[in-house]
Amino acid sequence: MAKVKTAFYCQNCGTQYSKWQGQCTACREWNTIVEELIVKEDKPGWKASSGDTKKAPKPLRITEIDSASEHRLDTLDGELNRVLGGGLVPGSLTLLGGEPGIGKSTLLLQISLKLPYRTLYVSGEESQKQIKMRAERITATADNCFILTETKTQNIFKQIEAIDPEVVIIDSIQTLHSDYIESSAGSISQIRETTAELIKFAKESNVPVLLIGHITKDGSIAGPKILEHMVDTVLQFEGDRNHVYRILRALKNRFGSTAELGIYEMLGSGLREVANPSEILISHKEEDMSGTAIATTMEGMRPLMVEIQALVSTAVYGTPQRSTTGYNAKRLNMVLAVLEKRAGFRLGAKDVFLNITGGINVDDPAIDLAVVAAILSSNEDIPVDKGYCFAGEIGLSGEVRPVNRVEQRILEAEKLGFSAIFVSKYNKISLKNTLIDIKLVARIEDVAGHLFG
Repeated sequence: MAKVKTAFYCQNCGTQYSKWQGQCTACREWNTIVEELIVKEDKPGWKASSGDTKKAPKPLRITEIDSASEHRLDTLDGELNRVLGGGLVPGSLTLLGGEPGIGKSTLLLQISLKLPYRTLYVSGEESQKQIKMRAERITATADNCFILTETKTQNIFKQIEAIDPEVVIIDSIQTLHSDYIESSAGSISQIRETTAELIKFAKESNVPVLLIGHITKDGSIAGPKILEHMVDTVLQFEGDRNHVYRILRALKNRFGSTAELGIYEMLGSGLREVANPSEILISHKEEDMSGTAIATTMEGMRPLMVEIQALVSTAVYGTPQRSTTGYNAKRLNMVLAVLEKRAGFRLGAKDVFLNITGGINVDDPAIDLAVVAAILSSNEDIPVDKGYCFAGEIGLSGEVRPVNRVEQRILEAEKLGFSAIFVSKYNKISLKNTLIDIKLVARIEDVAGHLFG
């Protein structure tokens, strides 16, 4: 007889309790603790029978460990390779999260059809015919991609043994269930158990596994927080449904940087890689309009040109409005206070609306100078020259502070045909014979003098 017991789990962080209580002491959330029925059965896991003859690992001196670089599998997708750090690492577990309908399944199905490796695509949400219809819309079908509709991990492992794939894709982890645990699919214990089984399979067989994960209403990946700790890489697929562009970020990466960014365009035929993101982030218009300025920002090692739009108008009601899209609202209030106090611009009684085009969020403080230029341009109703771009951080005393990787930003602006770039005079620049005019400024007043003087 299997030993039956119940346990109480926090649905937010996965902490286990012996009895119910109102608040989780780990994550401080209220009313998230739920009782789950657990049945532990003595069943063999992934090739557990061969584990008895396997030698136990012995400790090695750090100097004895082979430090040769790990071979990576090329996904034939430049954006995904960049975010992963060069490709898929054998034996790794990658978790991809995102809003419903954002394109997670499309992205991984598209990659599985392009991969030159034998790939098993396991879906617990769609039938094989539905996946075939999507595959025909995306691209010509590939002979080395196998589609399996299954949710029980034991059956999945049987098919894996029969096919012997080089890459496994699971869509999605919340739909899987194991015979080890007697609870519904998507529960804390099922997610933990099925993920543990997949980790054991990946590490012992050296096959990379990609998982799709659902997210909660506050944007975090559904299931226990331990899920993100268990996997090697956590990717976030984000974007606005009203825009056709999607952004792929790495929230955690044991094999590369988390600062890289991948950009895709959603088309009827699937996701298109965007090699030059500046083409989509700068709007094309014929006439000069006030309130717009171009900023150079960095996402990982990649320079981007983004367009800042500002609208300054007289406040109709008593309290002026401050509204931002894609930019930190508190930082906007700080920039407006600096303009009011240090530079003498009277904006305290005016509404200020700020928008970063393309539907992306930028945290780089180097766009502060472009924000200032756009706000002053809208306030004075004088357009900023189309050939100007900006890269500088604003300090509380009104000075223009230096930013990192300024030479990469300058070269990107020059490549895209800008005539001048405003940077801090305190930046150390060793570039010579550049076609772009590098304007060195120390304070906000210097920028205003160049633009509107």
